Amino acid sequence: MLSESDDASLVRAAQAGDAMAMHDLLARLEPAVGRWCGPIALHDGPDAAQEALTTIFQKLGQLREPAALWSWARRIAIRAAIRTTRQRQAVPPGPVDWFADIPAPDDPELHTDITSVLERLAPEHRAVLVLRGVEGLTETEIADVLDVPAGTVRSRLFRARRRFRQEWQR
Repeated sequence: MLSESDDASLVRAAQAGDAMAMHDLLARLEPAVGRWCGPIALHDGPDAAQEALTTIFQKLGQLREPAALWSWARRIAIRAAIRTTRQRQAVPPGPVDWFADIPAPDDPELHTDITSVLERLAPEHRAVLVLRGVEGLTETEIADVLDVPAGTVRSRLFRARRRFRQEWQR
């Protein structure tokens, strides 16, 4: 596992035009970007992840603090997932198994049920639920990722949880 200083060194080298450093950096980010985009963009998760990685590649030169790489990349990925979902607005053709790696306590079908409910939520609601429940971010950190006020995050969380419960009981 590379340390934060190793990540910062990779960022600086990639910013200086080192193609191999850029390749290594994107390879390190790719699994996390997919994990961030998948539960929000659902069926369009791979497309959202690709869009996010492309944006990271194009805008890496604008990253002023190399130590902030992971939070910067997460912000880009979450926004790409929301944007991709909004653009597509199509109902997915079948179930997506983004939560297959998350063990379901006492019920092997639980992750399928959760995915089904998440598919019926707005992307903004999926984003706050995933950032809070899966990533463990605070409301302030979520506000920073989504570039919205903390009050907006609180209201989205409230509405997302309420909507999730409603959809769960259907």
